[in-house]
Parts: sequence; C-alpha cells; structure tokens
Amino acid sequence: MILPDGVWRRRYDLADLAALLGAADGLTRMVGGVVRDTLLGFDAADIDLATRLAPTDVLDRLQAAGIKAVPTGLAHGTVTAVLPGGPVEITTLRRDVSTDGRHATVAYTDDWREDAARRDFTINALYADYPGGDIHDYFGGVADLQAGIVRFIGDPYERIAEDHLRILRFFRFHARFGDVPDPAGLAACSSRARDLMALSRERIAGELLKLLVAPRALAVIETMIAQGIFAAMLPEISAKGAQALAHLVAREAEQNIAPSAIRRLAALIPADPHSADTIAARLKLSKADRKRLVSAVQAPGDQPLQALAYRIGIEAAIDRHLISGNVDVGPIIGWTPPRLPISGGALVERGIDKGPQVAELLRHVEDQWIAEGFPDAARVEAICDQIVDQAR
Repeated sequence: MILPDGVWRRRYDLADLAALLGAADGLTRMVGGVVRDTLLGFDAADIDLATRLAPTDVLDRLQAAGIKAVPTGLAHGTVTAVLPGGPVEITTLRRDVSTDGRHATVAYTDDWREDAARRDFTINALYADYPGGDIHDYFGGVADLQAGIVRFIGDPYERIAEDHLRILRFFRFHARFGDVPDPAGLAACSSRARDLMALSRERIAGELLKLLVAPRALAVIETMIAQGIFAAMLPEISAKGAQALAHLVAREAEQNIAPSAIRRLAALIPADPHSADTIAARLKLSKADRKRLVSAVQAPGDQPLQALAYRIGIEAAIDRHLISGNVDVGPIIGWTPPRLPISGGALVERGIDKGPQVAELLRHVEDQWIAEGFPDAARVEAICDQIVDQAR
C-alpha cells in the first residue's frame, strides 16, 4: 500500500530534511499520526520521523546543515528540527528496557518491528517511506483503521503497565477513530482504571480535554462512566453529568458553536462553583481554564443575553447559556460589547463631590444603561441627570 497524497507532501523543507537523514536509503521513515491521518484523508497536524540514526548523529547532521536542532527528549532519543514549515520530531528507533507505568527506560535499536512493538496502538505503529510512500504495517494497523478499531499492540495489560496514560489514550483515540470498542482493550482499561491515580494530574487533564472535543466524545464518555474509569480520579462525573453533556453537545450542534473542552467538562461535573474549583485544582488547570470552569457551572440567571455577556464576558455567557438552557447565543457571536459613554467626571460636573459616591452613582447609571439595552450617549446623559437628582 502507498500513502495517499497530503498537504504536508508539498513542504520543500520536509523533503530536504528527509534526504539529510537518509530516507532514500531506508534510514528514516514517517511514523504515527502523519501516516494514520493521511490514510484517513485528514490534514496531518504534526510530522514525526523515526530513524535508525543515533540521536547524536541526527544532531550533527542538522547542525551541519544549518538547521536549528532542539534536544527536546534526548534521553528518549528525540530531537526536534525547527523548520520554516513547522517543527518536526525525529526519534531514534527504541525498545523498552524497563517501565514503571509513568516513565520508560529505553535502549536504541535498528529494528523497525521492535520499535513498532513498543508503541501503544496498532493504528499508531504505521510507518511510511519518504518520498515513495510505501507503508510498513507490522501489527495490522491499516486493517484496524479501516474497521474503526483502536487495538492495543499485544497484551493490553502489558501496554497499560508500561504507561498508565494509555487507558485514557485508548478512549481518546476511540472517540476520534473508533466505531465499536475493542473488547480486550476495554476490559483491561476498566480493570486497571485505578492505575490512573499514579499519573500526574497534568497528563490526565491533557488527555481528558482532548477527548472531550473528539467527534464521538459523548458516546465514549458514557462508556467510560459505565466502565468506572472516572471512579478514582474524578468521582464527581456520573450518568447525570453525561445527560447534561448530551444536551450541551446537541445545543452546540444546533447553534453551530465549536465544541469547547472546558465547557464540556463543566457540563459533566456538578453545577457547583466550589466543586468546579476543587476539580480544576485537582487537574491543575491553568488559571484561565480554572476561572472559566468555575464560571461555566453557574446558572445564567434571568438577565438578557447581551447584559450577561457585558458583565461576565462573551465566552462565559455562551458557556452558561449553552449548558443551562436553549437560549440562542447567536446575538452575541461576534458582538463587541459597547463602552459606557460617560465617566465619573460627568457626575462631578453635576455637583457630586469626588470620592466613593461618584463610583457608586456611576454604577447605578451603568446598571440602568444595561437594563435599557445600551442606549446612546444622549439617553445616558438623561439617565445621569436622573440618578444625580435622586441622590440629592
């Protein structure tokens, strides 16, 4: 089988890199996602190369050619070539010497099949010559890809013992590429779900957030709940949360709103700001994502859509309304909230002494302006007169 054409093939810098690394002589091949996604007709986001060359040899060749080389994972044989068209990871063929479920000690090899055997799933263990495109498939990955099956290479329990994160990866890849879950893989993931507790929360969060925006996220989340995958690490996620997620996914589709991982996570968990903050802290989300999650679980209230968007931000207003109800958020898509056309100086000019009262009265003016749907400056001046008269 020959790898179909892809946009990435038009990168002149990739052709030069492959030649530099001896691809024509069988020393270097395309590997993993770029092969898998191209076979499916997707635009490959990342380009990875596997090579028989030692990492030091890769570094020497890149530096001699004037290509910036970053030893991103030198202990595991990975060097990143920084090219005009984007970075390319180059990893020397490896075999595992020992693993503890979180980290692996590796040794280099020149055996392609041995390198493929240490990878997680058959669909990720595909290699392709460059530029010819001949595909090398050692474990039936092409057939699994065509059948929509995400299958561990070899014994699922052994693969999970090597890296516990593969439990979540199994479900994430199934949400993107799968049809019916592989029974052996599903059973192993369910049996070893508590192994996830040994992982860093950042790694768990990274996989979960990617999963939540995958095409079949809802069905896979429902399966994960039924299989007890979340029981140890995120016990707050339940069948009730899956129902809320189902409603959210439907609203996103109806209103043509791009899925958001944080918004979908908010739907899954209890609608309680304290719980949301606790979960965000447990997953070690960024400050921005933590703030968004806490906001998203709160009810939108009864104020008009644009008024809410003005007060808490457009993104936050969309989150709350999509999760909580069937309000059409179209009116705030692309909307630029107006600015209050007066400042505290307008109150001082009307005889209000500078100080706390100015800020308080200005808030009253703003509240009335928002309640009236953001009228023009002339109306705001009238509102200002009214508020000042009442304060005297």
